[in-house]
Amino acid sequence: MPQEVRAVVALKRGAPVEVLPALVPDPGPGEVLVGVQACGVCHTDLHYRDGAIGEEFPYLLGHEAAGIVESVGPGVTGLAPGDYVVLAWRAPCGGCRSCRRGRPWYCFESRNAAQPMTLADGTELSPALGIGAFAEKTLVAAGQAVKIDPSARPEAAGLIGCGVMAGYGAAVHTGGVSNGDTVAVIGCGGVGNAAIAASALAGARRVIAVDIDDAKLDLATRFGATDTVNSRGTDPVEAVRELTGGVGADIVIDAVGRPETYRQGFYMRDLAGTLVQVGVPDPEMRIDLPLIDVFGRGGALKASWYGDCLPSRDFPVLVDLHLRRKLDLDAFVSETITLDEVEPAFAKMQRGEVLRSVVVL
Repeated sequence: MPQEVRAVVALKRGAPVEVLPALVPDPGPGEVLVGVQACGVCHTDLHYRDGAIGEEFPYLLGHEAAGIVESVGPGVTGLAPGDYVVLAWRAPCGGCRSCRRGRPWYCFESRNAAQPMTLADGTELSPALGIGAFAEKTLVAAGQAVKIDPSARPEAAGLIGCGVMAGYGAAVHTGGVSNGDTVAVIGCGGVGNAAIAASALAGARRVIAVDIDDAKLDLATRFGATDTVNSRGTDPVEAVRELTGGVGADIVIDAVGRPETYRQGFYMRDLAGTLVQVGVPDPEMRIDLPLIDVFGRGGALKASWYGDCLPSRDFPVLVDLHLRRKLDLDAFVSETITLDEVEPAFAKMQRGEVLRSVVVL
């Protein structure tokens, strides 16, 4: 029998979100019902609210979540009621052309729950990134629920489900940061600081944090930045070159996703260096670069999808690093809030006042 829960819903483009009753069906084949304990407020949720990702309103927002499995549907193996999980928005299908080639982190047919959650009047809700976890309970595909060590508190663990994994993976998986590399990270929010932490853990010799906010730059040093550049009044390209002996960084990670930061990152690289874009751009944004520079500078220009991660492999690893005090997930949690405070949290995020507001249920 469907259960009624409170949920944060974006009813139409650009309108403030509302907390409304929603109905969650019992899990069907291959599905699990998860009682949400905590869910981070991510910039992607704001993109959904503003219609920058799609027009399938109303949206059930929230996707950086940890919780407890309450029940499982027919055919589900490896999960049982009581399991502590982090939710992933990629659940490899095992059969698409990417999975068949041994690249499940690029899965093109990622699984989601087949049944929709609805408003009380029966209107179907579109779950953000196939999760929809700004709710007391949510329904997901079994492959989206990744078991982790229950010692990690949900406010911190849930952030692995998106922002931390995206930044960490952009550095380690997509960028291939390794011992002795020089790395520059543009944008020191949650994703950028995760990339900084990952670069430090991977053995980068120098990790340069670039932002326009001194408070964020100060925080970046806590995550492992060796140098900081405030680009509000300084040319960041020249500053990074100066810090790297005049040549530029081996790997640059753009955690902002704007044309100006992408261009900065492109020229901030050493010859044959790598630029990784992990910040999500607005669909209307465009980039114009001289093709001779693209050719002449060489290297690699990459986009990082979810940190090119495999959740079943990577989520437990990041939790273990946290529990071993090598990756401070608690430092990403700026505040804890209720479901009713998501809209004010969006405003704080836009003003750059928080790394992550986290809804606790």
